[in-house]
Amino acid sequence: QVQLVESGGGLVQAGGSLRLSCAASGSISVFNIMGWYRQAPGKQRELVAAIPTVSRVNYADSVKGRFTISRDNAKNTMYLQMNSLKPEDTAVYYCYLRTRGDDFWGQGTQVTVSS
Repeated sequence: QVQLVESGGGLVQAGGSLRLSCAASGSISVFNIMGWYRQAPGKQRELVAAIPTVSRVNYADSVKGRFTISRDNAKNTMYLQMNSLKPEDTAVYYCYLRTRGDDFWGQGTQVTVSS
């Protein structure tokens, strides 16, 4: 089993920054995909960014140039640095991990950007 624990959400003014973290534990393959999704009220969950252990990083067009995803494989930890935040970035952000064909999700962390 895999556990994902997110941290770092909160309230920030437009133009500000936040850094999210996701710590993974349990049975995790060396080759996996980690990523961040978000879900705003009344909207579908959408991919923000994904970072496989092998392959290129992928960003949603709406966050390119503002968000940076990274990971520390030794610690099984993933980060999302969010800069130049906009009110439309307000959502619950979920950590995601795919390993050995199974998908796991964190509990979510709220990010609120005030105008």
